[in-house]
Formats: sequence, C-alpha cells, structure tokens
Amino acid sequence: MKPRRVVITGLGALTPIGNTLPEYWEGLLTGTSGAAPITLFDASGFKTQFACEVKGFDPMEFMDRKEARKCDRFTQFALVSTDEAIADSGLDFEKEDCDRIGVIWGSGVGGLETFQNEMLNHASGDGSPRFNPFFIPKMIPDIAPGLISMKHGLRGPNFATVSACASASNAIIDSLNYIKMGYADIIVSGGSEAAVNIAGIGGFNAMHALSTRNEDPKTASRPFDKDRDGFVLGEGSGALILEEYEHAIARGAKIYAELAGAGLSADAHHMTAPHPEGIGAKKVMFNCLRDAQIKPEDVDAINMHGTSTPLGDVAETNAVLSVFGEHTYNININSTKSMTGHLLGAAGAIEAIASILAITNNIVPPTINHQTQDDQLDPKINFTLGKAQARNVDIALSNTFGFGGHNACVVFRKIT
Repeated sequence: MKPRRVVITGLGALTPIGNTLPEYWEGLLTGTSGAAPITLFDASGFKTQFACEVKGFDPMEFMDRKEARKCDRFTQFALVSTDEAIADSGLDFEKEDCDRIGVIWGSGVGGLETFQNEMLNHASGDGSPRFNPFFIPKMIPDIAPGLISMKHGLRGPNFATVSACASASNAIIDSLNYIKMGYADIIVSGGSEAAVNIAGIGGFNAMHALSTRNEDPKTASRPFDKDRDGFVLGEGSGALILEEYEHAIARGAKIYAELAGAGLSADAHHMTAPHPEGIGAKKVMFNCLRDAQIKPEDVDAINMHGTSTPLGDVAETNAVLSVFGEHTYNININSTKSMTGHLLGAAGAIEAIASILAITNNIVPPTINHQTQDDQLDPKINFTLGKAQARNVDIALSNTFGFGGHNACVVFRKIT
C-alpha cells in the first residue's frame, strides 16, 4: 500500500510566552523571554530561582473545579491546548468516524507535582497511609491522552510516549506513521509538561543542568553563546491535529503544512550527556531527510534542540555541519528555547509549531540573548540572532533530544 500523506490542520499552544497560538507566535516574533522568578513555590533556597512559567493560567476558566482537582497541571495544559487545536482545525466530531480518530500524547515526567505533593503529605503526617484516590490517575503520563479522548469521544489509537525531552516529537512521529499506515485518519498529538516545582527544580539543580543566572533570568537561556551555563526549565503544552491529506481536502480543511517525514536514533553513549561527536544527532537528521525524500540542500530552516548547555549546543551544531555541509550557511538556524525555556516532554510540540508557522508565514523566529561568540561554533552559521528574519521557508526541520540518548527529528514542507 502506498503510504498516505499527512498534513497539519490545527494548532494549539499554551506556553511561557503566550497562552494561545496567536500569543505564542507573537511572543516568538518579538523575541520575548518567558523567564522570571518562580512564583509556583518558594524557590529561595534553590540554586536556580527562576523558570519559564505559564503566566496567568486559571484552569477554572476552562473546566469546572471538580474536573480541575482530578487533573495534574500537565493534564490541564493538555486539555486546554488540544481544545484550541481542535477548534482551529474546524473539525466537527459528530460528522466524523471517531473510531478513526486517535490521541497520541507525549510527556517526559507526567504528574511530577502530584507525586511530589503526595509524598510530602505522607512524610508530614503520622505515618498512616492516607493517599488521594486520584493520586495514580493524576500522575501517570497516559492520563492526558486518555482524558482528551474521553472529552471528545475519540476511539482510535490512544497512548502516551515517554522519551524525556523527545517525548512530544515521538508522539508526533507515531501519529504520522499510524496515519500513513492506515490505522487512523486523524490524530490529536503533541505534548505537555509541568515540572516547575520542588522536585523538578531540585532534581535538575542536583544534576547541574540548569542555569543559575538568578540576577538576570530573562537572558539566562542563551543558546550558542559562549557564556551559556545550562537550560531554563519551562512548562506548557502544544497540540497539533495530524490528518490524512485526502481526508483534509474532502472536508475543505485549512492546511498549515505537510509533515513530510521523521527520523529516530539513539546516542547509545551516556545517561544525560550528548555524544561529543554528535553521532546520534547526525543519524537522526539523516534518517529524517531520507524518510521524507528531501535533499539536504533543500532545507531552509532548522529549529535546533539548542538547550543552552555547554556540551549540547556544540555537538548539535557540529552534527548539522556534518549533514548539510556548505549548505549549512544558507540555512536559518535558531533555538526558540532562548525564549520559551526548555519544556522537556512538551518541547517537541511547541517547537514543531514554531517550524510550521515559519513555513506558513515565511519568517524564522530569532535566537535571543546571544552576546558573545563561542569559538567552538562556526561564525559563518546564521543562528538568526536577535531578530526574526523574513525569508522563503519551504522546508523546516525540528530537532529534539532526550536524556537516555533519545533523538527525534521531524520535517515539515509547504503544501503543494
């Protein structure tokens, strides 16, 4: 059977720089930093006291109190962003075969705050095993796609992907393949994360993974800068409606772009550090281009994993040079994490959205906060520093890499 084409027909975003898709895109284009002192808990005793929080989010604006109390923050984010994406797609599920519509969702840690709070409550008590009956359902990562399917009556493939910071990209890739192979016509996909809490900040601080630039949080996420000192933790959600091309055409859907292909690989190297030669990063981009039957010289933009870590930015940049050669200098390379921070398991979703909107609008969002050239990075590379750059964008890649050596890459193409 000839693989079916897959297109994007709806988008939703709930991010540290905008709580809706238009607000998120505006934040990207204006180079807005989402970093600020932490408000969700008292972080005064931590080495890192700032993060990229979602701002002004009240779940009661979107669901009743009873429903909100049954959901961890990461699930609340998922329900809100998918509602926006579904509305954006114009889908009317009453007119669709919901046995052919699935939900595949990514989250790296799921209900971390729920787990944290239950343990803190237990430790502060008299030792009696008193736990919230929703403890387990609130914590497990797969509850997000489960509740999305229940809310909308979607009975197709339904599961969660967990691959650390590549989780949402893995969800999108699984969705692509399920539609290509004919198991579904439409899949609601993406990822959500809510790890700005005691356990999240404390755990990443213990690993020395986070920036400690407490005196100037807004400039702390500085991918490709010589003085980068770690990533900035973010939270939020991104949702995409993936749809078989002919199905989308038949219902007159708005089409943002085609999901042309995807790649996967493993570093097989270290628990948390990238391979110093970028072997896995090279392989995943090569696999992605091969899957999409796209030549390296046809790529216009790459949204890098670009976390602002000393090792990661160098390894990934060198991998790009290895894959794209001289054409690297013709590509707009950026890291939207400079603005949003690192959303862990949700990163692949909001960064895929940024790539899709770059194609739709022919403009590449900037990499902000770059102040000092890193001698380890080729100065001829266009990292889209400081300001968004207008250009024709027909093909855009998005990279995500996760602890454990998980690498995922997706490529989007202007619809023709």
